[in-house]
Amino acid sequence: MRLLWKLVILLPLINSSAGEGRFSRPIFIQEPQDVIFPLDLSRSEIILTCTANGYPSPRYRWKQNGTDIDFRMSYHYRLDGGNLAISSPRTDQDIGTYQCLATNPVGTILSRKAKLRFAYIEDFETKTRSTVSVREGQGVVLLCGPPPHFGDLSYAWTFNDNPLYVQEDKRRFVSQDTGNLYIAKVEPTDVGNYTCFVTNKEAHRSVQGPPTPLVQRTDGVMGEYEPKIEVRFPETIQAAKDSSVKLECFALGNPVPDISWRRLDGNPMPGKVKYSKSQAILEIPKFQQEDEGFYECIAGNIRGRNLAKGQLVFYAPPEWERKIQNTYLSIYDSLFWECKASGKPKPWYTWLKNGERLHPEERIQVENGTLIITMLNVSDSGIYQCAAENKYQTIYANAELRVLASAPDFSKTPIKKTSVVQVGGDISIECKPNAFPKASISWKRGTESLRESKRVFLLEDGSLKISNVTMSDAGSYTCLASNQFGNGKSSGSLIVKERTVITIPPSKMDVTVGESIVLPCQVSHDPTMEVIFVWYFNGDIIDLKKEMAHFERIGGESVGDLMIRNIQLGHSGKYLCTVQTTLERLSAVADIIVRGPPGPPEEVKVEHISSTTSQLSWRPGPDNNSPIQIFTIQTRTPFSVGWQAVTTIPEILSGQTYNATVVGLSPWVEYEFRVVAGNNIGIGEPSKPSELLRTKATVPIVAPVNINGGGGSRSELVITWEMLVITTI
Repeated sequence: MRLLWKLVILLPLINSSAGEGRFSRPIFIQEPQDVIFPLDLSRSEIILTCTANGYPSPRYRWKQNGTDIDFRMSYHYRLDGGNLAISSPRTDQDIGTYQCLATNPVGTILSRKAKLRFAYIEDFETKTRSTVSVREGQGVVLLCGPPPHFGDLSYAWTFNDNPLYVQEDKRRFVSQDTGNLYIAKVEPTDVGNYTCFVTNKEAHRSVQGPPTPLVQRTDGVMGEYEPKIEVRFPETIQAAKDSSVKLECFALGNPVPDISWRRLDGNPMPGKVKYSKSQAILEIPKFQQEDEGFYECIAGNIRGRNLAKGQLVFYAPPEWERKIQNTYLSIYDSLFWECKASGKPKPWYTWLKNGERLHPEERIQVENGTLIITMLNVSDSGIYQCAAENKYQTIYANAELRVLASAPDFSKTPIKKTSVVQVGGDISIECKPNAFPKASISWKRGTESLRESKRVFLLEDGSLKISNVTMSDAGSYTCLASNQFGNGKSSGSLIVKERTVITIPPSKMDVTVGESIVLPCQVSHDPTMEVIFVWYFNGDIIDLKKEMAHFERIGGESVGDLMIRNIQLGHSGKYLCTVQTTLERLSAVADIIVRGPPGPPEEVKVEHISSTTSQLSWRPGPDNNSPIQIFTIQTRTPFSVGWQAVTTIPEILSGQTYNATVVGLSPWVEYEFRVVAGNNIGIGEPSKPSELLRTKATVPIVAPVNINGGGGSRSELVITWEMLVITTI
């Protein structure tokens, strides 16, 4: 035991920083549970389970009723791993409360309390029971009187050795609280022998009492009388959260009374309430806080009423709202822990360290769920438990406190070997040794101590910050750390680079479709720094391999110019050149406007057509960055060769004209029309053709020519002429 105590003390010294130790505290994965054991000689051993994880693997011991079990002295107790095995259990010495303790070099944890009790039921006494004599119409109670026992009992009655039990109805009731049989109004058929059967499921045993004879008196029939409640529920009932609560109420009377229930606090009955067949039992499953209150049973018949009432009081075992967590602190620091649990009644708190109750002293303050330890020392390390308890249960929250004490150590957090910064920039060099308590920090540049200035600062966490860096700041830097346990140091180099500057950025350009251009992007930079150029178009990276038909990067290491060949209208937009180094990212942007002939006009419609004219309307297409200056209307007929321009009113169609009248058309001819737009760049693509329409018919305006007559047979005259040819526009 003395060796173990030394390990607990030395543990923080072995581990240099929080969470990096080789050992881990015990954590229960199985805790002992309450046991009700049947007193049956065929079962000769009880097992209380207990298993914990941890490194090294925990050792186990047990307490009975708060006292350590000495396995060397108790022949019928033995350890099976972490489990407690009790051979040939005896009620006189084994009944009680058990707790398991798991220990390794980190500390000890105490398990929940588990109760061991023994279930039994003795035989009934064999003496004959007295005869019960009643008049017809009278009520009667037949007593069961169960023998000595422990454990929950259930009751049933038989009549005249009939294997079927007496069934509950409005007239008969078997109380599961007392075991008695109640007959509200005796009838002649009730005469006979009644036997009480008692079952203890936990003891795995049933016993039968001696029969009770029920005889009918001959001195007349009992007249009507008001109800008398014989089965009453207690005035106050403690009901656990989520438990199933049953209230019994049964009355004698003639006529047989009716049973009903109500709440007296004005609230309605819970919707989940269940009733037995005779209404003599009210059951509230999964009892909750809102179900508590006063309940009343009413027994009534034509002769009167009888009432019974009682209060259901809600209680709940503790449940954690806030638990303590593993904490790693430096020697001389202060610990503040708080745990909080809900429950009814309100829980009280106890603190334990390594399984033993923690008592207040000069440095240790214990108040309800709060633990404060000031000026921590290494011996304060261990496993702590906050126990929340009310009269129904105790729960435990476990956590490790590790108090660390060590000289500054840079083995896991050395200074960065090389820090790189540009001229004019800011740099922070971290210095975070593992040290408990926190180390005092100072710095050297080369062999000289470094003093703070307007540009040089020592931050609260020990880091060194240099602002507006110059080339002269380059060199070797050493962080020196010390506390009362020793010293430590770590060194690194600061490299200063020249800044990167975009000397020739891309500029705004205005170009025509089909041209080729070069967007410049050139830089000056530190010769030791690699430069990477990336171009973006409207926010997306330009993939030079996929877009090689139009885009190509030209230039050397310091030149990132972008060539755009055969530029198209879709290439209008923002071009961003980014310059990346390991230290910075620069960018410059330029807008490119690509101008081209107008796009095709849209929605060409024939509004009206006559024999020689047609009215048209249209909507302009895109101007492609150059305003539309003119529109031209073209037509096509079955007699024309291709599309031909037509005469319009107005004669000249400006870029702001969107309707016109075509003149000079021929009657009774099918026409279709299209519109073409032009700007300073050129003539654009034509619109889609309009629908095919025919001009209206009219009287010919030209007489036939070359009229001739003669010839033919007798009584005939042949006349010839040349057909009129209509010439289209």
